[in-house]
Amino acid sequence: MNKISDLQIEKKVEPKFYCFIKRLVDILVAFLGIVILFPIFLIISVAIKIDSDGPIIFSQKRYGINKTIFCIYKFRTMNISAPQNVATRDLADSHIYITKLGHILRKTSLDELPQLVNILKGEMSVIGPRPVILEEFDLIEERDKYGANSVKPGLTGWAQVNGRDKLDNKVKAKYDGQYVENFGVIIDLKCFLKTILLVFKREDIIEGNLENNYDKDGREATCLKEEHF
Repeated sequence: MNKISDLQIEKKVEPKFYCFIKRLVDILVAFLGIVILFPIFLIISVAIKIDSDGPIIFSQKRYGINKTIFCIYKFRTMNISAPQNVATRDLADSHIYITKLGHILRKTSLDELPQLVNILKGEMSVIGPRPVILEEFDLIEERDKYGANSVKPGLTGWAQVNGRDKLDNKVKAKYDGQYVENFGVIIDLKCFLKTILLVFKREDIIEGNLENNYDKDGREATCLKEEHF
């Protein structure tokens, strides 16, 4: 794959047949996931109510395919006093707001399980660029350069398995652009397998701002990896 430049690339038209198969796989995975993990859903729900005041499910408006707005679902991991519509990684004092149980749910990525419902509804896919908070203007603008806002967002994505919270917005957008440019079964399989590995290793999760991701000269500490698909 050629190195991705900073210039805007043409949006890639998704192969219709693969999109059809991908949607069938999404429905199957989401349905089986909800059925098999239902006891875990119940246990987490009860634990959240015991741990802190507030709702079990946290919902937030995000951008979906072509920047259509939908409500994403997560298990609540923060106190109800936490700032709304701000990415946790951008909070310098995020530890003040994250609940005791919330730390565990975030480290294990169990807080993302309710998004299986978003997948069933067709708002998300299992694999795709992560849905962006409406107020993340810099990231939205960067993703527009690579057509990354024109595909269905995912439960996990190429940027997530290549650095996740450690990535600067520009690098993250370029990874999302790699996904769009190489859209297909190969990159989806790579992303799926890497996600499983990272969930068990519990890597690249940062609960606070990104200031430590830069060196003393302010340069990005994480560089874009080049891969062939």
